[in-house]
Order: sequence, then structure tokens, then C-alpha cells
Amino acid sequence: MAALPVFRWHLAPDGYATRRQLRAAGLRPGGQDVAATLERPRRRRAPLVAHLYRVDQAVPVRPMTPARWAALAKANAARRLCPQCRRDAGYVVPASLGTCVPCAYPRPHDPSRSA
Repeated sequence: MAALPVFRWHLAPDGYATRRQLRAAGLRPGGQDVAATLERPRRRRAPLVAHLYRVDQAVPVRPMTPARWAALAKANAARRLCPQCRRDAGYVVPASLGTCVPCAYPRPHDPSRSA
């Protein structure tokens, strides 16, 4: 197996793109293998590496179906539910806290929260 071509930061030729660049163009890799790598040098550390894919072999992103939209809405609603007080927090519950902010930092005289 031949080694992948390695390009320096901002010096990749046309026809190659990262996953994010493909997604911004409405494309996805579509099962193709990584075609090249892009390296961004850093001082005293290993370089940052990005995988590049061939744009001409990319395929369009699959459209969202009503069932996929419903599943996404259900997953996002579950992320907003506080496991301690079982209320919709109105935001995604931080993983660092594990609960909504009022449950994580209760006020001493807050009658609406019972901890």
C-alpha cells in the first residue's frame, strides 16, 4: 500500500477537501478512503493533521426524512431534561454538572427547588 500524500497547511491542491468542507458543499465522503493528509506545523508539538477526501468521488448528503427529524428532536429534548428535577432546563444540560444549573448550585432560600 502506497503512503498517502502529505500537504502543508493551505497548500493542498484543488480537488481535495476535509469532511467539514465537503459538508459545507452539501457532500459527504461516501465510503471513500482518505486520499491525502494535511499537516499544520506547531512549535514543540506534533503537527495537527486533517484527512482530505477527493471532491470528485464525494456523493450528496442524504436528505433528512420526517422520521430522522423526529428522532433528532427526541434526542435533543432528552439532552435538555434535568435528571434530578425532571424539568426541561431550556438548554442542554452541561455534562460537567450532570444536572441543570439551579440543581447544581441551589440557592438556600429557593422554594421552587427541593434538593
